[in-house]
Amino acid sequence: MTDHKSNSSENSVEQNLAKDYVPKSKLGNLPIANQIDDALKEKMDKTQKELEKLKDELTKKYKYIEAMGIMPAQAAKKIEEEYEISEEDAKKELIHILAIIPEKHFKNIGQVRLDAIETAKKINEKFWVHVMTPVDFWNLGLDSKFEVMEAIAMSYPIMDKTFLSHIRVAQIHKSLVLKKFEKYVTSYVVGGSITTGTTKKDSDVDTIVIIDDTDVKRMPRLELKEKLRGIIMSYIQEAEAIAGVPKNTLNVQIYLMTDFWEAVKDAHPVMFTFIRDGVPLYDRGTFLPWKSLLKMGKIKPSPEAIDMFMAPGNKLKETVEKRIFDIATLDLFWNINTPTQGLLMLYGLAPPNVYETIKQFREVFVEKEKLVEAKYADILDEIVLKVWKAYEHGKLKPGDIDGKELDRLTKNALDYIKRLNELREQIEKRVQEKSIIQIYNDVFGMLGALLKKKSEAAIIKEFDEKIIQEGRFPPRFLDNLKQISKTKTAVEKAKGNKGKKKDNLTTKQSRDVDNARKLAVEITDALVEYTQRCELASMEKSRFIIKGKTMEAEVFFLPNTFIIQNQKIQKISGEKLVNATPKELQEQLTEQRNKETKIDFNAIKTLKKIFGEFDLVY
Repeated sequence: MTDHKSNSSENSVEQNLAKDYVPKSKLGNLPIANQIDDALKEKMDKTQKELEKLKDELTKKYKYIEAMGIMPAQAAKKIEEEYEISEEDAKKELIHILAIIPEKHFKNIGQVRLDAIETAKKINEKFWVHVMTPVDFWNLGLDSKFEVMEAIAMSYPIMDKTFLSHIRVAQIHKSLVLKKFEKYVTSYVVGGSITTGTTKKDSDVDTIVIIDDTDVKRMPRLELKEKLRGIIMSYIQEAEAIAGVPKNTLNVQIYLMTDFWEAVKDAHPVMFTFIRDGVPLYDRGTFLPWKSLLKMGKIKPSPEAIDMFMAPGNKLKETVEKRIFDIATLDLFWNINTPTQGLLMLYGLAPPNVYETIKQFREVFVEKEKLVEAKYADILDEIVLKVWKAYEHGKLKPGDIDGKELDRLTKNALDYIKRLNELREQIEKRVQEKSIIQIYNDVFGMLGALLKKKSEAAIIKEFDEKIIQEGRFPPRFLDNLKQISKTKTAVEKAKGNKGKKKDNLTTKQSRDVDNARKLAVEITDALVEYTQRCELASMEKSRFIIKGKTMEAEVFFLPNTFIIQNQKIQKISGEKLVNATPKELQEQLTEQRNKETKIDFNAIKTLKKIFGEFDLVY
């Protein structure tokens, strides 16, 4: 348990850095911990003993409390809105105190909260205690409540085992980066041990900055990345100094959005893991959708990626014969663990870590699907845990295993790899049977929604009359659509009716499924492009520009009048502008498609009251 303290010279340096670099947030100028100490010093002197007393009493009773801090006064309104503090209580100018307890003690959170509030009220009636777990904090990011996260991260620590300092340094670095490069940054994400709850005393804070390079026109993408990288990395030391944490606490990785996505499609385990465990401190609608898609199983590795994971196993015998014990032991581990991860991904699971790989292999392929004999799960367990992990942790040394034992392990591993290759064929056949159903549903689902038809016959008829015959798509698309339907029917027939078991797909049927997949991709891409063109035409028809002496904004005359200024979306409500969401705007644009656009002159009068005189440009 450590308290965050800084001497006066450190305060001066940190205040100067904060003055120059800490950006304005939607909550106002949120000060860092040391600035709170200076700005509220006089007021804090009166309550210091009371705060110490509260800390001592709570931590004595609940020794597992990880951190306590005073939330910034500037963020009081946002905090009170989030946690539904009554207007009557808010008028008391409450001092909001945060207490963090471990997730494993979540079941006690109600009792801790009641005790904390009762204890706080006895000491000072203005004390208001919020009790949460780290998971509660990360859930704010998953709900896009970035302002509330910012307020909590800037809490002045009364006591802190590491959690507050870790989220504070990431928050400060994010602020420095956004101040300089907000238009290029699409996501700032925290991941690793801090979000999974496995931090240790010397753990670092892993973050990823994703740069949007999809709209770069005048500068090569790699040049953009390198320019931003140098400055973003230079902010690390500044953030660590401002947050008052040791050097090398913050570990920042920088990716172009296109490169990051390519790595995900290639099934890079680091990217899968970061999407799975990561939580955004800032996101412009990119990272959270990826996270949802991964959770739904929509982000899947390519066949080439599966081949890449499986390939090392086929070279196992030659490798073991050529290497000495320590290298051979390493190869045994990687050449069993990696193909196993590949098959788990082929089955539809995200790449797991070492311990989860062993657990999932047994649970999925031995116990649930009953595709593999239990002895192969035992082989995986022995080589990964009893040999490699023991060797890695220094519990097993080369002299502890003789050549005979090494031969036995190698033979088991080769047997295991052979069985994995057989298992791959079994899984791929199952996947093919399921994939044609998914292909069919995706294509006919999109066309059904576009053409407003439900049955297959009606969709094909409407597609021919309204799309093909009017020249929007080439005639072969109609034949391709029928081929997808034919393949799906053939596969279902091969599987049999009423539970009768049939042979697996023939080679011809497998080729037909692969061909249907290619045809579906072509049709789907064309449908997406066609839909986007329709939406763009509808958007342009409703879009106007207003230009004043000191402002310029986009205006959309829809059932509501929307205005976009500085990437902020608002709509007219009565005589004022209120915040709106991209989803609201998109829904009304879709609703207005193919309808006549009318200028709302009452809305123009309202806008002139707000912005003054301006010109309306189509």
